[in-house]
Amino acid sequence: MKEISMEARTENIDAITDFINAGLEALDCPLKAQTQIDVAVDEILANISSYAYAPGVGTVTVRFEAEADPPAAVITFMDTGIPFDPLQNADPDISLPAEAREVGGLGVFLVRRIMDEVRYEHRDGMNVLQIKKYF
Repeated sequence: MKEISMEARTENIDAITDFINAGLEALDCPLKAQTQIDVAVDEILANISSYAYAPGVGTVTVRFEAEADPPAAVITFMDTGIPFDPLQNADPDISLPAEAREVGGLGVFLVRRIMDEVRYEHRDGMNVLQIKKYF
């Protein structure tokens, strides 16, 4: 298990993604799974950066763990921002044309579709969002 903590700012997304990719490369994670994980990480960090501490700034801690059998990457995002469970929102109606849809919600919808597991809990004053991808 490895962790990194940084200010929850969009300009730090690349550094956190690099941290996660280093772990994935050490596991010989296939490129398709790594790309899906990168998309999910970007969406989650963008949401934390934009909304968790608005209008201020706080810290996000990202934990990377590997599971061996079956092989999987588990990434946990922790922040002390406004309590918010992104998994409680209904999926957007993607059958509607873009101009007829409500703004927002596509990022979380995408994360739920490309990850094998997505879990949220609020514990000890923290938002804890965990994603898992088997490969």
